[in-house]
Amino acid sequence: MEERIDVPEAEIAVHWQEEKYYYPPTKFITQANLTDEEVYERFSLDKFPECFNEYAGLLDWYKHWERTLDTADAPFWGWYVGGRINASYNCVDRHLAKNKNKTAIHFVPELESEATQHITYQELYVRVSEFAALLRDFCGLKAGDRATLHMPMVPELPIAMLACARLGVIHSQVFSGFSGRACADRIVDSGSRVLITMDGYYRNGAIQDQKEKADIAAEEAAKGGHSVEKVLIWQRYPGKYLSAKPAVHGRDHIVNDLLKGYRGRRAEPVPMPAEAPLFLMYTSGTTGKPKGCQHSTGGYLAYVAGTSKYIQDIHPEDVYWCMADIGWITGHSYIVYGPLALGASTVIYEGVPTYPDAGRPWRIAEELDVNIFHTSPTAIRALRRAGPDEPNNYDYHFKHMTTVGEPIEPEVWRWYHNVVGKGEAVIVDTWWQTENGGFLCSTVPALGPMKPGSAGPGVPGIHPVIYDEDGNEIPRGSGRAGNICIRNPWPGIFQTIWGDPDRFVAQYYARYCKDQNSKDWRDWPYFAGDGAVQAPDGYYRILGRIDDVINVAGHRLGTKEIESAALTVPEVAEAAVVPVADEIKGKVPDLYVALKPGFEPSPELHKRISDAVVTEISPIARPAHVWIVPDMPKTRSGKIMRRVLAAISSGQEAGDVSTLANPEVVDELRHMVAV
Repeated sequence: MEERIDVPEAEIAVHWQEEKYYYPPTKFITQANLTDEEVYERFSLDKFPECFNEYAGLLDWYKHWERTLDTADAPFWGWYVGGRINASYNCVDRHLAKNKNKTAIHFVPELESEATQHITYQELYVRVSEFAALLRDFCGLKAGDRATLHMPMVPELPIAMLACARLGVIHSQVFSGFSGRACADRIVDSGSRVLITMDGYYRNGAIQDQKEKADIAAEEAAKGGHSVEKVLIWQRYPGKYLSAKPAVHGRDHIVNDLLKGYRGRRAEPVPMPAEAPLFLMYTSGTTGKPKGCQHSTGGYLAYVAGTSKYIQDIHPEDVYWCMADIGWITGHSYIVYGPLALGASTVIYEGVPTYPDAGRPWRIAEELDVNIFHTSPTAIRALRRAGPDEPNNYDYHFKHMTTVGEPIEPEVWRWYHNVVGKGEAVIVDTWWQTENGGFLCSTVPALGPMKPGSAGPGVPGIHPVIYDEDGNEIPRGSGRAGNICIRNPWPGIFQTIWGDPDRFVAQYYARYCKDQNSKDWRDWPYFAGDGAVQAPDGYYRILGRIDDVINVAGHRLGTKEIESAALTVPEVAEAAVVPVADEIKGKVPDLYVALKPGFEPSPELHKRISDAVVTEISPIARPAHVWIVPDMPKTRSGKIMRRVLAAISSGQEAGDVSTLANPEVVDELRHMVAV
């Protein structure tokens, strides 16, 4: 019987070894935006908060701010108080004088038979202005009103966002793959007067009926006591209606038809207080009331502009592709607002990265001469599984690559670096969250070496700390994990949870608050909800959500570490770990793996995968079972649904699986596990 040990709740057993450094190439350093080694000193706590004026200085302001940081209502921080600014003006209008004919957005349709659209800053200005005039004059929207967007990855999405921002209307974009009911929840919570959607779009080569979801959203919102005044429907093909659902008289309006009456109309940008909300971004949890993270105008825009320039090294002449979805915070910050504020060319791709085959991303990169690439470990693992050698077939060259959204396993990082990046690109492995607006931890690409699996130090101006359960700081290099927090506020931090300030304080600040009556920011560290460990070199390794921990006989094991160990086996493409009840040990890990093409399950492979976990971590981490599966249950955005796997392993009902991209796999896995 395993001996039980007592481990503090905040601590996770860490067995990962630190990886070797990879250094940025000289070619990258010579062109980098940030090569000043004194940047960390300029952004030290001694220089806080005025250090962040450097980011605000990247923008055009109607009125300069009076105070950089207002702490009077801690922890509801006010940034650039007294300043006036407009996000749409900064992303569009100010680039016209010198770069009106430069491409702002490269839109790549999913069907390769359709031509890529190249939308210049001048065209973007016209389209944003005309749609803003429509929102103002036809819908009656004004500053402070809310509009919900339920749109796919098409140019009309950033156009709608920027049109809202132009008027000071708070936009709330809901991921297009979410159901009409999920959209309704967000409409009701935000009190949106208008729903903006599209008739249909392509995914995996097939038309998806998005208008159908709008009908459900409006009906469910009405049941929730909130009436949507107007539903605005963009047409994927102007003049052609794709949806099987007819327009509802008096409520639904075809945007393409309405815009004919707004040709030549211009809506001037409204100077907004820096503290005015720019947008709501709802977290995507499957249970409980959705949390509307409220992001400011001035602070948020300054932070994403600064981090886009210095961490992603975006220059105006770069072609930058963030292969995320604008329905998530990554898309807001690093597809729309950050790159466009800098006057760069940003790529928007409509479909899935593996359609019609795993070479599609690399063909797009080759054709558009993309030189900065940004995606998630989920997408990287999927591309590695579908076409591990595909990048070698295309003549593209990235100078810089970003990974975001979850910790990336060292084995996957090396494939990303050596194969996708062809050994030429720097990688920034970034850590941050919906609530944070922009990057919190990352190497500065021209200054710090890369280390697989490590997010790096806090970015300039961000000062992390790891606390144990009692609020004691865990010493650097001790090998002990704990709860990572941020000592200081920053401009990109969200202002509150829309309509629920008590939940905002309780969830993000109360746990390690030193004095709830204090107006001093030092007494209000931000609690991220992630476990982490800091190496002696100052780099942080993020261990995942504190909830994603399996307590095996008192040993608190991070699921990400076990998954990473499985991925050291060459045949393994994806891995997911879930806890299963055990009479003796309390919980044990169940390990699900999917193989690369061309490999088949075998008893020998099962043993090698299990042994890899033991070798990399410890016998205590040995999986109860290794399930080699044909595919993982995944969301439309490609995330593995570990909740479904946990239910299968425990013999429980998987719940609603209708939102999965591949719901049919659930029964297949249930039958496999039950045998």
